[in-house]
Amino acid sequence: MLARPSVSEPHPSRFPEKEDKRGFLQKLAEFLHPGPDSTAELIETLAEAHDNNVIGAESHSMLEGVLRMADMSAGDVMVSTTRMDLINIDAPYDEILHQVIDTAHSRFPVYEGEQDNIIGILMAKDLLKLQRAPELNIRALLRPASFVPESKGLNDLLREFRGNRNHLAIVIDEFGRVAGLITIEDVLEQIVGEIEDEFDIAEDDGDIFGLADRSFRVSGQTSIERVNDAFDVNVTPGDAQESFDTIGGLIAHEMGHVPKRGEQFELGGLRFVVLHTRGGAVKWFKVSPVSDAAGAMNAASSPASTASNAKP
Repeated sequence: MLARPSVSEPHPSRFPEKEDKRGFLQKLAEFLHPGPDSTAELIETLAEAHDNNVIGAESHSMLEGVLRMADMSAGDVMVSTTRMDLINIDAPYDEILHQVIDTAHSRFPVYEGEQDNIIGILMAKDLLKLQRAPELNIRALLRPASFVPESKGLNDLLREFRGNRNHLAIVIDEFGRVAGLITIEDVLEQIVGEIEDEFDIAEDDGDIFGLADRSFRVSGQTSIERVNDAFDVNVTPGDAQESFDTIGGLIAHEMGHVPKRGEQFELGGLRFVVLHTRGGAVKWFKVSPVSDAAGAMNAASSPASTASNAKP
């Protein structure tokens, strides 16, 4: 008898199937408790892990921030044009220097002509070069500006910040106009929360501090009653029907817009100069009495005993 030829499979498998090394109990657990299928479910899982003491509060907050950041764009966290501190390339050097000192930024967008015409970024530290080389001008110190659309995802933007070592980008709207700016700090704060700087002092450390020039640094969160007591004044809203708890909220209302750094406002015999803002609110004012020279000395000394080392 002739040997019957063997019949091969019509479509032999090119690659062997990957062995499933999961045990029976593991497969059963995954069947009964399937993993999260969406970002919302993953955030809920993180909350459960925190509640069960699997992860700490800080880790939970940061991981949740990373997940939420994936769905955010530059337009969601940018500083809008109304709050941007811009430098005019044609402004006198002294004016530019005072603006840099008053606003306390490290980088400034510079425009020429119209404010939408951003021609570069000025680093505050680069102004020191003018002291050693007066023949230079501001234009020679400018660094290229980076432009991104409002729709730019924060994940991609953070990758670009790290790659090109730029820490500031100008945000452009769909019509090509400047919509605002965004910094690497703005992006990182979505993960780690608010990043404190030299103007941020814990609440327990006080809210009114005496300065060397006999003026005072006052937190925007200071209560109106405390300001009145410390400076022996009567700071009240112009509209008797309005009610405010903090001096920052009252000053913003009286000014009629979101205060910007360097702006001044006089109320109740005091001059308030905006030192630092964050998220549309004033973090710190510089406050001094408004009066003649002799009266200013007396008024400035009156709250010193209570304000220089004040506690809330």
